[in-house]
Amino acid sequence: MIIPHPVLGPRDAQEFTYLGDAALIDRPDGMADGAQDALFDYLYLRDNPAGLHRELWFHEQGDRSWLVVTRDTRTHAITKVELARDVALARGRGA
Repeated sequence: MIIPHPVLGPRDAQEFTYLGDAALIDRPDGMADGAQDALFDYLYLRDNPAGLHRELWFHEQGDRSWLVVTRDTRTHAITKVELARDVALARGRGA
């Protein structure tokens, strides 16, 4: 599978490490009301969709960037790749 890195261009997926659902960017506040339940859900519950899914990938054998890859889990077709930093900043999470 080829991942179109937004800065470096097309890269082989073997250069990357898959790190799971991109929803992990939105870690819950551990001090908020209901934090225990929210953290349990965050740590242990994952969706396993058939179709488009946003995933975190780490460019371990390259520039060590984090990417949010939107990929169809049935065909492995990649429809969008973004720097995770940009996604986090757009959500007001900082980098």
